[in-house]
Amino acid sequence: MPESPETPYGSRELFGRMWRSYLRRHWPKMAAAMVLMVIEGSTLGALSAMLEPLFDKVFRGGHSGMIPLVGGAIFGLFLIRAVTSVGSRALLSDVSQRSSSDMQVDLVRHILTLDQSFFQENPPGALIERVQGDTLAVQGVWTTFITGAGRDAIALISLFGVAISIDPRWTLAALIGAPLLILPTGMAQRYIRKKTRQMRAQASQRATRLDEVFHGIAAVKLNRMEDYQIGRFEKLVAFIRRAMVKMAVSQSMIPALIDVVTGFGFFAVLLLGAPEIVEGKRTVGEFMSFFTAMALAFQPLRRLGGLAGTWQTAAASLERLYRVFDIRPAITSPAAPLPVPATTAIELHDVRLSYGAKPVLRGLSFTAEAGKTTALVGPSGAGKSSVFNLLTRLIDPDSGLIAVGGVPVTALDLGALRDLFSVVTQDAALFDETIRENVLLGRADVPEADLARALDTAHVTEFTEAMPLGLDTPAGPRGSALSGGQRQRVAIARAVLRDAPILLLDEATSALDTASEAKVAQALDKLSVGRTTLVIAHRLSTVRDADKIVVIVEGQVVEQGTHDELIAQGGAYAGLCRMQLVE
Repeated sequence: MPESPETPYGSRELFGRMWRSYLRRHWPKMAAAMVLMVIEGSTLGALSAMLEPLFDKVFRGGHSGMIPLVGGAIFGLFLIRAVTSVGSRALLSDVSQRSSSDMQVDLVRHILTLDQSFFQENPPGALIERVQGDTLAVQGVWTTFITGAGRDAIALISLFGVAISIDPRWTLAALIGAPLLILPTGMAQRYIRKKTRQMRAQASQRATRLDEVFHGIAAVKLNRMEDYQIGRFEKLVAFIRRAMVKMAVSQSMIPALIDVVTGFGFFAVLLLGAPEIVEGKRTVGEFMSFFTAMALAFQPLRRLGGLAGTWQTAAASLERLYRVFDIRPAITSPAAPLPVPATTAIELHDVRLSYGAKPVLRGLSFTAEAGKTTALVGPSGAGKSSVFNLLTRLIDPDSGLIAVGGVPVTALDLGALRDLFSVVTQDAALFDETIRENVLLGRADVPEADLARALDTAHVTEFTEAMPLGLDTPAGPRGSALSGGQRQRVAIARAVLRDAPILLLDEATSALDTASEAKVAQALDKLSVGRTTLVIAHRLSTVRDADKIVVIVEGQVVEQGTHDELIAQGGAYAGLCRMQLVE
């Protein structure tokens, strides 16, 4: 999907949406984790405060009896810190994992509602990267961000509280260089967001490239494209590597600047405090307690400084995710859908459709009678497959009427409309599951008798009986473990089991050999009995027995009738028949 860097989402908006959608529901766990982090962070302040009595009363004052007390107190602080650290991280990890999982599920659920045009513009690899890469990036960053913002912020508050209680002037001197961080931090954040956005976009292209290469591996090998594909992949990986290095350098700049400012602050404190200790105005214990507090604040301060860049990394991925969430489908169910019609006659009247600036259907009109077979024939690109997409509302026309049983398809509930159709195409879409699961498609309410009938009707039983695992044989990725004819018969078994009143057959036998075509044709003949059937076929031998043949040329109906009637007319259909006879 095209990126839109000109209109980025604000950090406040991104955080607000994340909180409302995924984090607010976990507030009890987050509150418990925050309490634990407050305890953990405050132990550093308590530790630095313990050093004053250790130096002044034990070492310089000679109160050796206080050694077990002070030592035990320090050990107790470390013990509390260990327990609270484990507890807070366990709670926050659970929140992070649940939020990421919920976001992935919600994103997939939303994507599946989007129009066909969205999937034409966004390749599968890019969408996989959105669902996996971007959500996981947010998950990892979110854990770091929450942990750091909670624990380290509390640690800093407690440590600076100790420092201020000892001497506010020393504390102010330690922070004298802090204003110098404002401008570089802002610049680094914008740069990190930009580079992260570029890196995530390239990661999507990388996933797309891998998806195409692995699914087209036969073509890659046969055309000796290995070096070419590796070269293209290397360029993508090199871009991502450079972007990640630049991003890492930018993220490290903020902690590095904090190092410089902190070092300058230590130097200022030494210049201010050392003379006071020498003169006896301050004790060594006070100085050591202050110095320890500032030293312990060093790492939390660096981590908090790095969180600015860490948040920009998460924000870039969140931005990409919410760009998808904010897309709304144009094809939806009406607010008040009409009842499903009792009859299944199909009517198209003056239907016009364009893909971009290219017109596909130019006033297409025809009817298909209920319970009969209507064949659509014509040259490639005439718009025949678009008719099927329009009937099932995968796309909507620019204008015109499409009706089933006299009811416009736009007036029906989208799910109810699609329940009217069974579709079998030349590219049988099988999943990397068992043959049984590919036929059932998630339905758990199918009696074994109905399943067996569907398998017999589609001639699936003939080849599964010879397999050691039978119906539980894996079909392989995209059905690659089955032959073309076997995949088609599995698709027909689905249609039989679906038992929809309208059957759409799009080149269902065009890619099969003669033996496989005969088996599939027998199955289709059984399936179409009593159903309103629309057939698309280039092999005119497969449509000659249709009740009506509609000839479509350049998006218009040029003639229609039975096979014998059209042959007698000597028009476009007769010309197509003569051409196939010559071939």
